[in-house]
Amino acid sequence: MNSTFLLLLLVLLTAGAFVFGRARAAAMAPAGAISRRSKLHSLPAQHGALVALWAGIPAGLALLAWSILVPRFGADSEAAFTAWARTAVVVAVGVAGIAFAAARIAPQFRARNHVETIVRTILLLASAVAVLTTIGIVLSLLFESLRFFALVPPQDFLFGLTWSPQTAIRADQVGSSGQFGAVPVFTGTLLISAIAMAVAAPIGLMAAIYMAEYADERVRTTVKPILEILAGVPTVVYGFFAALTVAPIIKSVGQYLGLDVASESALAAGAVMGVMILPFVASISDDVIRAVPIALRHGSMAMGATRSETIRRVVFPAALPGIVGGLLLAVSRAIGETMIVVMAAGLSANLSFNPLAAVTTVTVQIVGLLTGDQEFDSAKTLSAFALGLVLFFVTLMLNILALQVVRRYREAYE
Repeated sequence: MNSTFLLLLLVLLTAGAFVFGRARAAAMAPAGAISRRSKLHSLPAQHGALVALWAGIPAGLALLAWSILVPRFGADSEAAFTAWARTAVVVAVGVAGIAFAAARIAPQFRARNHVETIVRTILLLASAVAVLTTIGIVLSLLFESLRFFALVPPQDFLFGLTWSPQTAIRADQVGSSGQFGAVPVFTGTLLISAIAMAVAAPIGLMAAIYMAEYADERVRTTVKPILEILAGVPTVVYGFFAALTVAPIIKSVGQYLGLDVASESALAAGAVMGVMILPFVASISDDVIRAVPIALRHGSMAMGATRSETIRRVVFPAALPGIVGGLLLAVSRAIGETMIVVMAAGLSANLSFNPLAAVTTVTVQIVGLLTGDQEFDSAKTLSAFALGLVLFFVTLMLNILALQVVRRYREAYE
């Protein structure tokens, strides 16, 4: 019996438990008018929900434990006997949960309180998973980065101007020491992200202002979905577009103007990346601008301000916290993008602020360092964690700065 059928069986068992519990609770209420059911502390549906939870949660945990423990002890999880045994255990646990919960159904039983407690516990566990995952990510980056810094001095990594992490397997090979100056990698990341935001921020904000303040409802309902389609295009498609269309156009224009343009350039990658993150800026800014109370607009115009003055001096400052949030989301997407950079900007860690040159980013280097069979005792592999730690720290500082900006303007307009 495959896992899909077992999951379907578990869903049917849970649904059946709900129907059974609700019917059992309803049967305990006196027959007749609905008002007579007030003798039940909780509604029949709440009793049914409690029985369903007692059926679904233990059975789901049993299935999870079986999937983890049985392969660990060497049992063949694909054998017919093992599959039927797993099904029998899961169903038995679910039926036991139904029997336990059904036995507790009584007119004065506080089923609603128990359901709320279980749901609150599930929500708490979900929140704890998110927090613990974040802590685990930070600790894994920190511990592995400390191992890297035990091999390479931090000042050489943070301020070194040459990035060549190719270390040899044997000490007698050429280039066995490697060079781990990450300044060229960080420079390329900032350069491409800046170009992307230079494209996305002004175009996205102007598009949002037009859709929120000037366009009629028919135009807005047509333009906004079309704009948001860009967010669903796979990044590899953007990478092909950048490599096969945008980069050759930039190179041809540069040669016509007498400029030295690389076949893979930061300008090509950044421009296409700006188009990719444009929907994030435009859509979020549009929603935030439309959320500004209409009374602010009417008050400004009543004082004699024009529509453009109202937008610049009233609407835009009031919506600035949400706009900053949209820009931060766009920056995070730009910093974390990999495919477009690989296909349009190259892999060369060049220390250059020239947008026409080939550069690389932190994420591209991390992917390259962790691709294939790697030994996690070498400085080459461990350098990926150091890059990730610095990128995490920079992103954290940007978020703190943005929170300060948001707090300042909220104090001014509340």
